[in-house]
Amino acid sequence: MCGFVGAFDLSSGSQPIDEGLREQLRAEVLEMSKKIRHRGPDWTGVYTGKNAILSHERLAIVDPLSGKQPLVSDDGKIILAVNGEIYNQKQIRKEFEGKYNFKTQSDCEVIIPLYKKCCAEGKNFGGMIEKLSGIFAFALYDSEKDVYLIARDEIGVIPLYQGWDKQGRYYVASELKALEGHCMTIEEFPNGHYFYSKDEKPSHWYFRDWESYENVKDSPKAADDKGEIINPSVIEKVKVGLENAVKAQLMSDVPYGVLLSGGLDSSIIAAVTQKFSKMRVESDSKEEAWWPKLHSFAVGLEGSPDLIAAQKAADYIGTVHHEVHFTIQEALDALPDVIYHIETYDITTVRASTPMYLLARVIKSMGIKMVLSGEGSDELFGGYLYFHKAPDAKEFHEELVRKMSKLHLYDCLRANKSLMAWGVEGRVPFLDKDFIDIAMRLNPTDKMSIKLPDGKQRIEKWILRKAFEDMLPESICWRQKEQFSDGVGYNWIDTLKKITEEKVSDAEFARRENRFPVNPPKTKEEYYYREIYSRLFPSDSAAKVVPHEAGVACSTAKALEWDAAWKNMDEPSGRAISGVHDDAYKAQKK
Repeated sequence: MCGFVGAFDLSSGSQPIDEGLREQLRAEVLEMSKKIRHRGPDWTGVYTGKNAILSHERLAIVDPLSGKQPLVSDDGKIILAVNGEIYNQKQIRKEFEGKYNFKTQSDCEVIIPLYKKCCAEGKNFGGMIEKLSGIFAFALYDSEKDVYLIARDEIGVIPLYQGWDKQGRYYVASELKALEGHCMTIEEFPNGHYFYSKDEKPSHWYFRDWESYENVKDSPKAADDKGEIINPSVIEKVKVGLENAVKAQLMSDVPYGVLLSGGLDSSIIAAVTQKFSKMRVESDSKEEAWWPKLHSFAVGLEGSPDLIAAQKAADYIGTVHHEVHFTIQEALDALPDVIYHIETYDITTVRASTPMYLLARVIKSMGIKMVLSGEGSDELFGGYLYFHKAPDAKEFHEELVRKMSKLHLYDCLRANKSLMAWGVEGRVPFLDKDFIDIAMRLNPTDKMSIKLPDGKQRIEKWILRKAFEDMLPESICWRQKEQFSDGVGYNWIDTLKKITEEKVSDAEFARRENRFPVNPPKTKEEYYYREIYSRLFPSDSAAKVVPHEAGVACSTAKALEWDAAWKNMDEPSGRAISGVHDDAYKAQKK
């Protein structure tokens, strides 16, 4: 994973720019690129063409020796800057044997011959991008045709922003901070889209049948209405699919590790990673791994639920485990830096990003450059505790689809930017394109917390737990969901709520719509984060980029209809779900 800044349409409809202006713009792009150098501390590369400038900050994970960017085609006409990883690059390379002269071992170089082939066969860019399995955002410039192609992965695991300056020049960047102060208008580049410069606007390339409940409601069930397994092959498909996703994502020429909160999702990823970590996947598991010991990392307040569970999981899996403690004061001191790096004032994201940011610093100090984590599972399997309140399978599945469409605004943003603040790459096997299809095509009832004949309610993510129960200790496999900001220690959230209540006066909060006319804060905690954010990113465009909708325990606004008690609530903690969370807020207990 890396970072890049691209400037296009330099002449902006006028006569070709002179060399003096071109050099000025090049210097400006390099200054913009410096703001995201934390994403790629290993190499800075820049390309300057007649109508485009591309700057790339590289974090070397694959092919550290020759894979510096921007990448240039074998004929020198196509320039490519990529942030991300292409996991099926070996298969694509085989397709172009004898047809294209690869210049590096970079996994991202396969995009160039795919583009060439696509142009020769009619410019079906959606079909071209669909062939890529990975997490990515890229900017490609065809100097011969003076056209460019911008694209972002299906879920938006990799961040990408776009903007326009006063002269109408078009910019893209891996983080908002590179564009703030330079562009008059800034937007998030939509996930699952591409933009070809001959078109008027970005086009959607990612479409799936599972977006409609009608296409999944009759999928084979793993269990009947009594909770008895009737089709074990469905469970096995989940297991094999995720194992394949993890194995594909172990592509690395540098030391890697796993994030291990002790929750179900991270524990599964850690266990599967351990299964494949002894052999080097790049050699088709024929050579021993370069880094034979798998290291795991957990963060929390001393004695927190996550730390206790993570140690149990690590002991069972056999990782070299590192337990990182933080104090409330350290976390509070870090808040401005955290908000600067994650580029949001969303309460859920700030709460969860702060411990992750502190953890990433330790991971970096130990020489680890890539970690695998469990993001995406809750959105695929309905893991958030509010899903217990789903009235039926249709509502359950449609909420999953909504959550998947918003992942780039929350969990993906947090995981990517919190880690990349310290130059650590995060990979998310649950969000592998093929595995997403497996999980989202499951019968929704297999994911739901249904009532069983004995009167008990089946635990969330039952099918996932069942698939991996032979690889985890029972206490971990069947542990109740703890949202990350809760699991690091309840006192963290409770302190945030208390401090922000004290620091923001009633008078200030009453005038919030005057102070922040764009997305006025709904709580004092949000007001506090917004104050920090507005100092760092003062433009209205930057304010509008941040999502702003009510929710309970990470729900979408639509799901608030499931429980009348949620009508006037806006609390992302899982403890807001009274009657489900073991330690639900006492004020909500009846």
